[in-house]
Amino acid sequence: MPRGEDAGLGGAPAPAATAAPEAAPGLGRGLLLLMSVAAGLSVAGNYFAQPLLDTIGDDIGLNSSLAALVVTVAQVGYGLGLVLLVPLGDLMERRRLAVGLTAATAAFLTVTASAPNGTLLLVGTALTGLTSVAAQVVVPYAATLAPPQERGRTVGTVMSGLVLGILLARTAAGLLADLGGWRTVYWVNAALMAILAVLLRSFLPPLHPTANLRYPTLLRSTVALLGQEAVLRRRAAVGALTFGSFSVLWTAMAFLLSGPDYGWSDSAIGLLGLAGAAGSLAAMVSGRLADRGLAHRVSRVGTLLLLVSWAPLVAAGPGGGWAVAALVLGVLILDLAVQAVHISNQNLVYAVRPEARNRLNSAYMTSYFVGGAVGSAVTSVVWAAGGWPASCAAGAALAAGALCLAAPPAPAAPTSPAAPASPATPAVPPAPSRGWRPGRRVPPP
Repeated sequence: MPRGEDAGLGGAPAPAATAAPEAAPGLGRGLLLLMSVAAGLSVAGNYFAQPLLDTIGDDIGLNSSLAALVVTVAQVGYGLGLVLLVPLGDLMERRRLAVGLTAATAAFLTVTASAPNGTLLLVGTALTGLTSVAAQVVVPYAATLAPPQERGRTVGTVMSGLVLGILLARTAAGLLADLGGWRTVYWVNAALMAILAVLLRSFLPPLHPTANLRYPTLLRSTVALLGQEAVLRRRAAVGALTFGSFSVLWTAMAFLLSGPDYGWSDSAIGLLGLAGAAGSLAAMVSGRLADRGLAHRVSRVGTLLLLVSWAPLVAAGPGGGWAVAALVLGVLILDLAVQAVHISNQNLVYAVRPEARNRLNSAYMTSYFVGGAVGSAVTSVVWAAGGWPASCAAGAALAAGALCLAAPPAPAAPTSPAAPASPATPAVPPAPSRGWRPGRRVPPP
C-alpha cells in the first residue's frame, strides 16, 4: 500500500536490521572509520577529472565539450551501478559484495590511467563509475549495523567520509597532477583501492540478508518502490535537483578557473575543494538532527541555502580579489547545503522500509546521480552558449526547483466530510455503546 510523507522518521517503529539478528554484531568506532574511508575512496575516482578537464583534453585531444563528458560518463556509470548492483545488498552477503566492487574499481582505474585515447578513457571512466557504488553498499550496511537511536548519526558519519572523498579528490587530483601528470592520479587511487579491498575483507562483519528473491524480481521491486512510496518519490526528486545544481558548479568552475579571468593551475583549482570540505560537518550535524526528528526542517533550510549560494557565485565571474572571496563563500554555502539536504533525505528514505534499505538506497541514489549527470551535461552546453553567468542561472534554477519540493505535502483533505448536525439534534459525543456510530443518536438509558 502506498505510504505518504508522514511515514518518515516519526512513523511506527520498524525492525532494526535487514539481516538476520546473529549477523549484526554491532558497529565500533574503528569499523565506522573504515567504512567512512571506504565510502570516500570508492567514490573519489568519479571526481578526479573535474579540476583536470583542460589538462586531460590537451593530452588526449578533446575539446572542452568532449572533455566535460568524462564527468558525465562517470556519473552515468555510477547511476547504472546504483540500478544494477546496489540492490544486490538485499540479496547477497554484503561483505562479499563490498569487497568485490572495491577490487573491480581498482582494476578499472588502471584502464583509465593507461588510456592512450579518448575512447578508452571514457570506457575506463564508465566502468570505474559502475563499480564505485561500493560506497552506496557501505552506507546502508552501516545503517543496519547501527542501533536505531544512533542510525542518523551513523549515516551522517559515513556520508561525511563520502563527502570528503568527493571534495578532497579534486584537491588530491590537482596536487598529484602537478607532481606527475594526470595519469598519476588514477594510478595512486588504483593502489589505494586494492589495499582497501584487503582491509574490508579482513574487518567487515558478514551480513546475510533475509530477502529471498530472484535478481530480476529484485530489480522490479526496486522500481516498484518508487510507485509505492511517496516519501521516496519526493526525496528522489529533491536529491536529483540538488545534486544537479552541485554538478553545474563543479563542472563550470573547472573552465572558469583555468580560463583567462583566473588562469589557475590544476593544483590551485583542486585546492578550492577544501572550501567545500565543511560539507562533511553538515553531514554529521544533519544526521544528529535527523535522530531528533528534524529531517524535514533540515531539508527545507538546506534547499534555501542552496539557492542563496548562487548569489555570491555569479559575482565571482570577472575574477580578481573580491571575486575569489565570493567564489569561496559560494562554494562553502553550496556544499554545506547539498550535504544537509542529502543526509536528511537519506534518513527519511531509510525509515520507510528497513527490510529493503539497499533497494530504497538504489532508487534514491539513482535519481540523485542521474540529476548530477544531467547537471554536468547541461553545463557543457550552457557554458558554450553563455559561459559562467549562464551556468550560474542553470544552477540556481535547479536549486529553486529543489526548494519548491523540499517541504512535505500538506495532509490530504478528508474524502467525505462529516454531515452537519441537525438543528434539532445536539451533537452527541461517542458513547461506549457497541452499536453507536457518527450521526446516530444514543438511546436513552
